[in-house]
Amino acid sequence: MEPDFKEGDQVLVSTLNFENLKGPKKMRDSFVGPFTIIKLVGKNAVEFKLTEEFSRKHPVFPVSLVKPYFQTEEGKFSSRKKILIPREIVEVEDSPGPVSKSSGPGRSDLMGRINDST
Repeated sequence: MEPDFKEGDQVLVSTLNFENLKGPKKMRDSFVGPFTIIKLVGKNAVEFKLTEEFSRKHPVFPVSLVKPYFQTEEGKFSSRKKILIPREIVEVEDSPGPVSKSSGPGRSDLMGRINDST
């Protein structure tokens, strides 16, 4: 079930079909915005005013690529209580020094075993 949108709503748009965004695809934002809905185009599409950065895009998107924008998490999760975790100061004793990496089989020992088996 798609959310009901109306003119003036703030929404985010999926970047699924955006080819001109910079950076690796995995690192890009999944949604951009917020944008304000100008008008509804039938039941399945919305038109909104795009910012300068996206001005070359067609301003009508299907509702499947649009989701409501919430100014803060308090708007989305109004009944959620804030949990304050008390901070505790912990003192750390000095360490005896760095751990030696020479204990155990080293690279030279392993290379000798590999060469002996051939």
